Amino acid sequence: MSKLQSVPPIKLSAARNNAGLTQKEAAEKLGISYQTLSQYERNPSGVKLGMLQKMSELYGIPVEFIFFK
Repeated sequence: MSKLQSVPPIKLSAARNNAGLTQKEAAEKLGISYQTLSQYERNPSGVKLGMLQKMSELYGIPVEFIFFK
């Protein structure tokens, strides 16, 4: 089993919380509104890869660890 397969996936909101950021703080750093970030956290299917990469860098996790429910 690879290392990625052994690490449990996490949700976007949990990743943001683990980074110690509010929605407003994270949205400002990502250059989006907090309403857009809230929508992404509720339904991440519309998040583009570029934004996922920004989020993963901001939250300090690899993109592969993000869980889409």
